[in-house]
Amino acid sequence: MKRDINAITVLLATQGMINIGAVPDPITHEKLNQPQKAQVFLDLLEVLKEKTRGNLAESETDFLEAAIMNLRLVLQRDRHNGEAE
Repeated sequence: MKRDINAITVLLATQGMINIGAVPDPITHEKLNQPQKAQVFLDLLEVLKEKTRGNLAESETDFLEAAIMNLRLVLQRDRHNGEAE
């Protein structure tokens, strides 16, 4: 695995998706429902974006922004589904 900003982005985004239940836990194979933990990983991605602003290649910035947008969408969908129940 390459050790670069995209690997860090994937690591954080994957953990967020696991904690929201969008992806099964790779060890237990269970779908978690821990939106507060998923929010922590979204927050970390946003900190990463802020701290690296102006220092990334355009493709890296695009990848990071897409990961943030996707995790945010999944979290919003989870919150909406929770309100509907």
